[in-house]
Amino acid sequence: MLTIVSDTHSTDGHRLTGRTLRAVREADIVIHAGDFHREPVFDAFDAETDTLRAVFGNNADAAIRDRLPEARTVEYAGVRFAVTHTRRGGETALALFGRERAADVVVFGHSHRPTITEAGDVTLVNPGSHAQPRGNRPAHAELEPIDGDGGLEGRLVTPDGDVFERFRVHGTPAQE
Repeated sequence: MLTIVSDTHSTDGHRLTGRTLRAVREADIVIHAGDFHREPVFDAFDAETDTLRAVFGNNADAAIRDRLPEARTVEYAGVRFAVTHTRRGGETALALFGRERAADVVVFGHSHRPTITEAGDVTLVNPGSHAQPRGNRPAHAELEPIDGDGGLEGRLVTPDGDVFERFRVHGTPAQE
């Protein structure tokens, strides 16, 4: 399973609870789309998984910015993910960011609003915030390989375990 989280915004701990904590601990890979806020938060988060792939966000302290990139690419089960916290220019800029990296999916945060959006040949995934939803549902995303299909079955999930949106993403077939 791939678990995606974002926007922790804490000063002292990872703020992972319930299903979100279990999903991070059980994941093959964890993507964090930025805004841990302070370095101790990143360290606490990192201690929960051996497979954290994170970027810094606009509220990251200098220590986090020194340790994490602004953007990265992650491969999982034949699907390529371009990860950033945000891009000026909204969905168009995010889709362009993904295409520039030959990604199938762009993972981003910043708005704290869990959303799945098809932007042409790129799927935009914002997992929301598990810890500071700012009027939205607290959430994270979970994706699992689809048997025999080559894609991933995804869902947006609350820390209480409620699944409130399902989606699918597919990798780009290899060129021969």
